[in-house]
Amino acid sequence: MGKLSVIVITRNEERNLADCLKSTNGADEIVVVDSASQDKTTEIAHQFTQKVYVRPWDGYAAAKNFALQQCTGDWVLWIDADERLTKELANEIQEIVQMKVSPFIAYEFPRKAYFLGRWIRHSGWYPGYVVRLFQRSAGSFSDSRVHEFLQIEGKIGRLRSDLLHYTDPNLWHYFDKFNRYTSLAAEGLAESGSRFSLVQLIVRPVWVFIRMYVIKRGFLDGVEGFVLSVLSGCYVFTKYAKLWELTIRNKRSNV
Repeated sequence: MGKLSVIVITRNEERNLADCLKSTNGADEIVVVDSASQDKTTEIAHQFTQKVYVRPWDGYAAAKNFALQQCTGDWVLWIDADERLTKELANEIQEIVQMKVSPFIAYEFPRKAYFLGRWIRHSGWYPGYVVRLFQRSAGSFSDSRVHEFLQIEGKIGRLRSDLLHYTDPNLWHYFDKFNRYTSLAAEGLAESGSRFSLVQLIVRPVWVFIRMYVIKRGFLDGVEGFVLSVLSGCYVFTKYAKLWELTIRNKRSNV
């Protein structure tokens, strides 16, 4: 009989956390790593597990790798606080965990996003497969500043049922993340040695909109699909604009 550990990274997630953890019912262990929340996040977490760790923020990957070190399960499920397992997906995961021998060391499943009150079924966002279930001894998290990912060596299987992502209930929430994420992305580009290009600043945002709204049929997602496509282009524009700003700043400091 296998054992399943769930890891969740939090900061001010009192609105989401209870529903998230309820959806993981059946897990043998839950590990919550919190970055000094100022709401009731840790109180809610303690209702589900004693493994609640509060530590200074040192990046997404560092927090998740710390959480991974606290796990004792054979399998680990990584889930964000604004995500939910469907009953169907939870059942599929339990079937994997209870296997005597799995043909795969990790599994991916489709993720469906709820954006501004609408389920996004096109725009390149769905099915949006994400690798979230893996054998504890076979995975670790990349050190990317933003959009970190699992580093897996071995075969990855695929489950059928959806992971639900309640991403942005309103535009205030979207833009609250927007500035932080674009700054992290620009810093990541600069650290990797990427050079600013005016062509990227002009062409990439336009291409993102065309790809999402036209090629990936974002127009079928209604007004929300149009807004999402425009904002995604703006995200890319801002990321490269901030890379330009960092480049200029570094040049001036070296003069």
